[in-house]
Amino acid sequence: MNFIAELVLLIPVLLLSLSMHEFAHGKMADFLGDPTPKATGRLTLNPLAHLSFLGTLVLLLTRRFGWAKPVQINPKYFKDRKKGMMLVGLAGPLANISLAITFAIMYNYLSFLFTFFNPRIIAYFFQIAIAVNLGLAIFNLIPIPPLDGSKILEGILPKSMDHILYNLKAYGPFFLLLFLFMGWLDFIINPIFGVLFNLILQI
Repeated sequence: MNFIAELVLLIPVLLLSLSMHEFAHGKMADFLGDPTPKATGRLTLNPLAHLSFLGTLVLLLTRRFGWAKPVQINPKYFKDRKKGMMLVGLAGPLANISLAITFAIMYNYLSFLFTFFNPRIIAYFFQIAIAVNLGLAIFNLIPIPPLDGSKILEGILPKSMDHILYNLKAYGPFFLLLFLFMGWLDFIINPIFGVLFNLILQI
């Protein structure tokens, strides 16, 4: 498939996947009592409210990981700050996993509705949609700041380990960039991605 045709299939998937991820963060915070996401216009699936140019470009090039503009959250509104931040962090990856499963179900059970299209193109579109959402979910679950996994880790670890979290917040972004550019994240992402991708395709 040529590059232009691939972009035509990939771009709508990226717009939906990134928007759904950030919307889920905002919606969870809103559900827990934080009015900030609504006040800043983030409770929407409009991609223009969520997209980061650099994060979208990285996702476009890698097909596996990227990012959008972070949703502003004010944890002072949560009854339990650590639990609230953990749930907000978990909401984004779960939204992408749900999208991946939805695309798999659509392909397996509704593909007959697309008989007037090229079957190869349809299959490739759904594979891209599943892969992008799984990649986003797995990448964001890595427990390195500023990824969602670090918020989940913070909600799990006892208060006695706050010093570890402090150091992670201070140096996490540097190590994340290093791992990305050196390709070391592939050793983490690839095995998990392969298992989940094959599992979802069998739904």
